[in-house]
Amino acid sequence: AKLVANMLTAAGADRVLTMDLHAAQIQGFFDIPVDHLLGNPTFVEYFLEKFPEDKYDHNDFVVVSPDVGSVARARAFAGKLHMGLAIVDKRRQKANVCEVMNVIGDVKGKTCILYDDMIDTAGSLCNAAQALVEVGGAKEVYACATHGVLSGPAFQRINDSVLKEVVIHNTIPLPENCPSDKIKQLDVAPIFARAISHIHGGTSIADLF
Repeated sequence: AKLVANMLTAAGADRVLTMDLHAAQIQGFFDIPVDHLLGNPTFVEYFLEKFPEDKYDHNDFVVVSPDVGSVARARAFAGKLHMGLAIVDKRRQKANVCEVMNVIGDVKGKTCILYDDMIDTAGSLCNAAQALVEVGGAKEVYACATHGVLSGPAFQRINDSVLKEVVIHNTIPLPENCPSDKIKQLDVAPIFARAISHIHGGTSIADLF
């Protein structure tokens, strides 16, 4: 990451505008200003529109962190949605392969929303969803993540999983003919446009969070 940061600077960049870095510490690798936008406001808007509080009891919903490392991110998201929080405890045996061990929190009979920063091969996501239903007794499972890498068997895994819907941002383009009807993509261009406008005008971007 430090090498890429140096390359961007050497190429002539004097400021970086990005969204949901995999590790927030990457900001510190840059010797130029970095504006780190969050993707969760778009997801909050989407799910509040899909499950409005005047029609749905949000006590019957739980935001779930797919691993211990994403708890802080999931907690902030759950707070904005006024929903509970649960955690999937998993142990990774090797790269891109994980074993789900336990569900921490009450998800029985509830609608779960798995929240993460990216989906790569979708193995962790689908295993977590399976655990929520089989181990935790969840009613149904949705998922959202900022970056849809979706490499290898990701589409097939999502299609074969218990997931009702997977919501991602368009930070990475989907294939023209997306092979999964479960995937919905949200546009983050308005967020970046507003951020650029604030930066250009020399005003704070705090209202974007």
